[in-house]
Amino acid sequence: MKNTLSIFFIAFLFVGCQQKIKPADISKINGYWEIEKVVFDAGKDKDYGMNESYDFFKISDNKGIRKKVMPQLDGTFLVNDVYENLAVRFADDKVFLDYSTSYMKWSEELIALSEEELVLLNKDKMEYHYKKATPINLLGDGKKAE
Repeated sequence: MKNTLSIFFIAFLFVGCQQKIKPADISKINGYWEIEKVVFDAGKDKDYGMNESYDFFKISDNKGIRKKVMPQLDGTFLVNDVYENLAVRFADDKVFLDYSTSYMKWSEELIALSEEELVLLNKDKMEYHYKKATPINLLGDGKKAE
């Protein structure tokens, strides 16, 4: 009985501490995000060091795009015309990012969101942990990169 009560209490804490993402929080996604690690369903992690590409999100009124961009040494980003349409969906106290291209559609669950952290869960139960990207400026010219 004591073990059952302990398990119930721990489960209650886990559910109670889970972040509740509100519609007003969605604007925090806008900007450049660098992947830090992927947590696989089996509990293994894959850490990422330096990334060749970042994800750029631009969302307004729960619609927007996500595209891959490549950071440059001067603090700018190389971009192309390829992007994914994105729609934010709220369902059953969960938030989903629904993506679509002319070739396919898929969804990711938004697990955590702050000014500095973004965590997405895909259908294969892989968690993608992102950190807000900062400009790279190795020129040492004293100018602030944008």
